[in-house]
Order: sequence, then C-alpha cells, then structure tokens
Amino acid sequence: QVQLLESGGGLVQAGGSLRLSCAASGSTFGISTMGWYRQAPEMQRELVATVSRGGSTNYADSVKGRFTTSRDNAKNTVFLQMNNLKPEDTAVYYCYAWAGINYWGKGTLVTVSS
Repeated sequence: QVQLLESGGGLVQAGGSLRLSCAASGSTFGISTMGWYRQAPEMQRELVATVSRGGSTNYADSVKGRFTTSRDNAKNTVFLQMNNLKPEDTAVYYCYAWAGINYWGKGTLVTVSS
C-alpha cells in the first residue's frame, strides 16, 4: 500500500504562482511514475503532468510552459510548480503514483481568482 499526502494548495490571483508537494509513504519501493491530475467542478479528472523515476516528464497542452513537475526519489516526493496561473486552472489537484496499480492522494484545492 502507498499513501500520498498533498500540500500547498490555496487561493491565488491570476498571474500568480503556487507550488504543490506530495509525499509518498508506505510501500514506496514499487513506485515508478508519479504525477498530478486535476478535477474542476462538474468536469472529468484530467492529466496535468507526470514524471518518471528517471525524470522524464509529460504535460497537458494547457499547462505546458507554465507548470513544471519534478521529484525527489530519495524523499519519495513529487512537486508541481505552477506559474502564471489562470482562473481555468481552478480545480482540486490530485497526486498520483503508479506502483502496479494507481494510488491517489485526497487532493488539494487550488483557486485562481481573476
């Protein structure tokens, strides 16, 4: 079992920045890809960014050039640096880890005001 705990969400004005963190605990030795998804009200959960154990990244087109994901394998932690935030980035952001099955955090709310 893997437990994921996100932190760093909050309220920010458009154009501002936030940094999300997600710490994994439990059976972390099996984790390969980690990343972030988000879900806005009445919308489906969507991919934001992923990062492999080796550091390869993948981003949704909507966040390319604004968001950066990274990870610290020694600390089993993944980060999401979000710059130039837009109101349409408002959502609950979920940390995710793949360790044979998908594991999810409980989510952290990011609200971007116009």
